[in-house]
Parts: sequence; C-alpha cells; structure tokens
Amino acid sequence: MTNPDYKNLLKRVLDSTSTEKIEDDRFKLPKAEIFYEGNTTVIKNFDRISDAINRDSDLVLKFLLGAVGTAGEMESGRVVFQGKIPAKQIQDKLKEYIDTYVICSECNRPDTHLVKQGRMMLLRCDACGAFRSVKSKKKKITPQPIASLKEGETYDLTIKDIGRKGDGVAYFDKYTVYISGAVKGSTVKVKIEKVSGTVAFGHIVPA
Repeated sequence: MTNPDYKNLLKRVLDSTSTEKIEDDRFKLPKAEIFYEGNTTVIKNFDRISDAINRDSDLVLKFLLGAVGTAGEMESGRVVFQGKIPAKQIQDKLKEYIDTYVICSECNRPDTHLVKQGRMMLLRCDACGAFRSVKSKKKKITPQPIASLKEGETYDLTIKDIGRKGDGVAYFDKYTVYISGAVKGSTVKVKIEKVSGTVAFGHIVPA
C-alpha cells in the first residue's frame, strides 16, 4: 500500500518542476549593456541581442536609428549612436521592436520569422503556426504652430549675444533678431523694423 505522504510529496515535486520549466520557457528581453564615450552612446552587446531574438542586426539597427532619431553604425558587434541617448529609451525601443517583430501574438513565444508577401510583412510563428501582419507602432505627431514676427509690432526679447557690429542678438522661435544699443543679458521691449526670411532688425522702445 502506497504511503499517502509519499504521494503528496511526489505531487509537490512534479508541480514545482513543471512551474520551473514554464518559467524557463518564457522569453526574457535581453538587457542592453549601455555606456557613453564622449558624445556617443554605445550598446556593447548588440550582436548578442540580435542573436537572442534571431533577427538580422542590420534590420534591428535600422529600426533603432529611426526610433531614437539619430545616426549610428555597428563596430565589431557593438553599436555606436551619435549623441547621448538615455538607456531607458533604448531599452524601451528594443522592447517595442521585439513586441512588433518577434513575439507571437497568439502564444507569446519568440519562435517566429518574418515573411514578405507582396508589399506586406508577416510574422509567422514556428511554435503554433499563427500568422499576423507586422505594423510598427507610429506615434501621431501634431505639428506645432510657428510663431511669426511682424514689422511694426513690439515684443519682449532677451538679449543672448552681441553681434560683430555691436548689436544685441535675441532669438524668437525661428528668427534671429538684431537690436541696436542692447546689452547682453537684458530683457527689453523691441519694435521690429524689418523682417527678411528668418532674420529681423529692431530697436528698443521704452517699457
């Protein structure tokens, strides 16, 4: 006769083993090893990330460059971006790439590959056989209105620099404004005399 305690113990061991197997099968997002060199951002383990998600490194890099809005290149298994990119931003964009181009939406496994069908890119899962179209998530950008300077109007401007001819230089949106007799660091009321493209000229008026 089998001891009931033995059965309970065996069940607990089997349940524990099963749970560990499921957890081991879950896909873990590779963590980018990021550091900074001067005014550049480096992903040290970029080649290992590409291998882990089974995607061509050139395609992953192209996505990241567009996502963070900078230039960059691969050097001996690592990627160097121009500028200092926050590590969290890079990691978030890697996750976005994986969610869009790697993970199966049906079984949540990474055992997938990309298939081009006409102009459409499909993601096919080798684990469950599911197909889905691939669409990168694009943020809607609302254009911001551009302020304009008008001749004869008065504006409050801060003098940021002094030009070669001794005029004060202020900035208003896309415009560079030259003001005669202005002192650097002061905020003054300026009447615009002339606007030519993105350059304007004015003079100080009493407050």
